[in-house]
Amino acid sequence: MDIKLLHDMVDYGVIGLLGFMSFLSLFFWIERLLYYRTVKVESYRTQEALEIDITNNLGIISSFGANAPYIGLLGTVLGIIMTFYTLGQTGEMDVKNIMTSLALALQATAMGLVVAIPAIFFYNHLNRKVDVLLSKWTIAHKGQ
Repeated sequence: MDIKLLHDMVDYGVIGLLGFMSFLSLFFWIERLLYYRTVKVESYRTQEALEIDITNNLGIISSFGANAPYIGLLGTVLGIIMTFYTLGQTGEMDVKNIMTSLALALQATAMGLVVAIPAIFFYNHLNRKVDVLLSKWTIAHKGQ
Protein backbone atom coordinates (compact mmCIF):
# COMPACT_ATOMS: atom_id res chain seq x y z
CA MET A 1 0.00 0.00 0.00
CA ASP A 2 1.21 3.49 -0.82
CA ILE A 3 2.46 5.36 2.28
CA LYS A 4 0.80 8.60 1.10
CA LEU A 5 -2.56 6.86 0.89
CA LEU A 6 -2.04 5.31 4.33
CA HIS A 7 -1.04 8.70 5.75
CA ASP A 8 -4.18 10.33 4.30
CA MET A 9 -6.39 7.54 5.64
CA VAL A 10 -4.99 7.90 9.15
CA ASP A 11 -5.01 11.68 9.04
CA TYR A 12 -8.51 12.12 7.64
CA GLY A 13 -9.86 9.08 9.52
CA VAL A 14 -8.70 10.26 12.94
CA ILE A 15 -9.45 13.94 12.38
CA GLY A 16 -12.78 13.03 10.77
CA LEU A 17 -13.75 10.79 13.67
CA LEU A 18 -12.83 13.47 16.18
CA GLY A 19 -14.79 16.06 14.23
CA PHE A 20 -17.82 13.76 14.20
CA MET A 21 -17.47 13.20 17.96
CA SER A 22 -17.30 16.95 18.48
CA PHE A 23 -20.46 17.49 16.44
CA LEU A 24 -22.33 14.77 18.34
CA SER A 25 -21.22 16.14 21.72
CA LEU A 26 -22.53 19.58 20.81
CA PHE A 27 -25.72 18.13 19.35
CA PHE A 28 -26.52 16.02 22.44
CA TRP A 29 -25.68 18.91 24.78
CA ILE A 30 -28.13 21.20 22.99
CA GLU A 31 -30.72 18.42 22.76
CA ARG A 32 -30.50 17.77 26.51
CA LEU A 33 -30.71 21.48 27.36
CA LEU A 34 -33.86 21.85 25.26
CA TYR A 35 -35.32 18.68 26.77
CA TYR A 36 -34.62 19.80 30.35
CA ARG A 37 -36.70 22.93 29.73
CA THR A 38 -39.75 20.76 29.04
CA VAL A 39 -39.40 18.33 31.95
CA LYS A 40 -42.25 18.46 34.45
CA VAL A 41 -40.88 16.70 37.53
CA GLU A 42 -44.32 16.62 39.16
CA SER A 43 -45.61 14.26 36.48
CA TYR A 44 -43.17 11.49 37.41
CA ARG A 45 -44.36 8.96 39.98
CA THR A 46 -40.88 7.64 40.80
CA GLN A 47 -37.51 9.26 40.98
CA GLU A 48 -36.02 6.38 39.03
CA ALA A 49 -38.30 7.01 36.04
CA LEU A 50 -37.30 10.67 36.07
CA GLU A 51 -33.62 9.76 36.33
CA ILE A 52 -33.84 7.37 33.37
CA ASP A 53 -35.34 10.11 31.18
CA ILE A 54 -33.04 12.95 32.17
CA THR A 55 -29.77 11.00 32.03
CA ASN A 56 -30.41 9.74 28.50
CA ASN A 57 -27.42 10.46 26.17
CA LEU A 58 -25.17 11.72 29.00
CA GLY A 59 -23.03 8.60 28.72
CA ILE A 60 -22.28 9.39 25.08
CA ILE A 61 -21.00 12.87 25.93
CA SER A 62 -18.95 11.47 28.82
CA SER A 63 -17.48 8.73 26.62
CA PHE A 64 -16.49 11.23 23.95
CA GLY A 65 -14.82 13.45 26.55
CA ALA A 66 -12.95 10.52 28.05
CA ASN A 67 -11.86 8.88 24.80
CA ALA A 68 -11.15 11.78 22.42
CA PRO A 69 -7.62 12.36 23.80
CA TYR A 70 -6.81 8.67 23.26
CA ILE A 71 -8.07 8.75 19.68
CA GLY A 72 -5.98 11.87 19.09
CA LEU A 73 -2.97 10.18 20.64
CA LEU A 74 -3.50 7.15 18.44
CA GLY A 75 -3.46 9.43 15.39
CA THR A 76 -0.23 11.01 16.62
CA VAL A 77 1.44 7.66 17.22
CA LEU A 78 0.41 6.37 13.81
CA GLY A 79 1.66 9.59 12.20
CA ILE A 80 5.02 9.25 13.93
CA ILE A 81 5.28 5.59 12.94
CA MET A 82 4.62 6.53 9.30
CA THR A 83 7.19 9.34 9.50
CA PHE A 84 9.86 6.93 10.74
CA TYR A 85 8.80 4.30 8.20
CA THR A 86 9.12 6.81 5.36
CA LEU A 87 12.46 7.97 6.74
CA GLY A 88 13.68 4.38 6.87
CA GLN A 89 12.46 3.57 3.38
CA THR A 90 13.94 6.61 1.67
CA GLY A 91 17.04 7.01 3.80
CA GLU A 92 16.83 10.77 3.34
CA MET A 93 17.35 12.94 6.40
CA ASP A 94 15.45 15.99 5.18
CA VAL A 95 14.73 17.93 8.36
CA LYS A 96 11.97 19.96 6.71
CA ASN A 97 9.97 16.86 5.75
CA ILE A 98 10.52 15.19 9.11
CA MET A 99 9.41 18.22 11.12
CA THR A 100 6.41 18.80 8.87
CA SER A 101 5.32 15.18 9.24
CA LEU A 102 5.74 15.25 13.02
CA ALA A 103 3.82 18.55 13.29
CA LEU A 104 0.98 17.08 11.27
CA ALA A 105 0.99 14.00 13.49
CA LEU A 106 0.69 16.16 16.59
CA GLN A 107 -2.40 17.88 15.22
CA ALA A 108 -4.34 14.72 16.05
CA THR A 109 -3.50 15.07 19.75
CA ALA A 110 -4.50 18.73 19.67
CA MET A 111 -7.78 17.87 17.98
CA GLY A 112 -8.44 15.18 20.60
CA LEU A 113 -8.06 17.77 23.33
CA VAL A 114 -10.22 20.27 21.43
CA VAL A 115 -13.00 17.64 21.42
CA ALA A 116 -12.49 16.39 24.98
CA ILE A 117 -12.39 19.69 26.87
CA PRO A 118 -15.82 20.96 25.71
CA ALA A 119 -17.34 17.47 25.99
CA ILE A 120 -16.33 17.24 29.64
CA PHE A 121 -17.69 20.75 30.21
CA PHE A 122 -20.98 19.74 28.54
CA TYR A 123 -21.19 16.58 30.63
CA ASN A 124 -20.53 18.39 33.92
CA HIS A 125 -22.99 21.15 33.01
CA LEU A 126 -25.72 18.62 32.24
CA ASN A 127 -24.92 16.59 35.35
CA ARG A 128 -25.59 19.67 37.47
CA LYS A 129 -28.94 20.14 35.73
CA VAL A 130 -29.77 16.48 36.43
CA ASP A 131 -29.01 17.01 40.13
CA VAL A 132 -31.27 20.08 40.20
CA LEU A 133 -34.15 18.24 38.51
CA LEU A 134 -33.83 15.31 40.91
CA SER A 135 -33.85 17.70 43.87
CA LYS A 136 -36.94 19.42 42.49
CA TRP A 137 -38.65 16.02 42.23
CA THR A 138 -37.75 15.27 45.85
CA ILE A 139 -39.15 18.62 46.99
CA ALA A 140 -42.35 18.17 44.93
CA HIS A 141 -42.96 14.67 46.33
CA LYS A 142 -41.91 15.23 49.91
CA GLY A 143 -45.37 15.18 51.43
CA GLN A 144 -46.73 12.30 49.38
